Amino acid sequence: MIEQKHSTLSGYLKDLYLPSFRQNYRGEADLARQESLDHEEYLLELARKESEGRALKRTQRYLRESKLPNEKTWEMFDRERLPVKVNSLVQNLLEGSFVGRFENVLAFGNPGSGKTHLLCAIGHELIQQGRRVLYAPCSLLVQDLLVAKRELSLAKQLKKLSRYHALIIDDIGYVQQDREEMEVLFTLLADRYERGTVMLTSNLPFSRWEQIFKDPMTTAAAIDRLVHHCIILELNLPSYRLEKSREKREKG
Repeated sequence: MIEQKHSTLSGYLKDLYLPSFRQNYRGEADLARQESLDHEEYLLELARKESEGRALKRTQRYLRESKLPNEKTWEMFDRERLPVKVNSLVQNLLEGSFVGRFENVLAFGNPGSGKTHLLCAIGHELIQQGRRVLYAPCSLLVQDLLVAKRELSLAKQLKKLSRYHALIIDDIGYVQQDREEMEVLFTLLADRYERGTVMLTSNLPFSRWEQIFKDPMTTAAAIDRLVHHCIILELNLPSYRLEKSREKREKG
């Protein structure tokens, strides 16, 4: 009779998609009897385990879909290299509330200065907070948008990207694209304006962005949308990769 009862309850919990309840209810029931816990305390502990289990699975799913480099986390970032002002800004960004205000984050600096690692590290922290993030090199993102446009599915692609709280666009301007490619990038930036956070890296200052968008009016419009609500991180630092290479040679 008891086993039949457990079997029936387990079936209900499976139908209700409560895997942690199903896995833990018998053990927690034994513990509740031993410690004379009331029904509410027993139920509270099961609900806590279910909530934590779902949060863990959600975080793992968000990490997989984000395409963030696994190694570019905050723990692996050399924070001591950051200028004092940038360090202060980053500390506020790690808290994550800028995403709720649809603020953008623009990281400028020389190649190897740590722009990509820094924004990816912030992206990892956002995921731990339950936010969806997507990382994409600018050149690949533009190609995906261009394919969608040619297949008359650009609106569908933009809607898919709008599900992400933060979109990290890496190395804008690093690879020169033609006007048609830059038009779809501008369409994306316009679509996310005041609706979703854009985080991007570039080694080109705004004064040279006409090289990216090919047209003065389009360039001005793109910059205007990005900077209206934004935090700018200027990483005028020597190349991290060159520093490590030099250290390795000296040790050798």
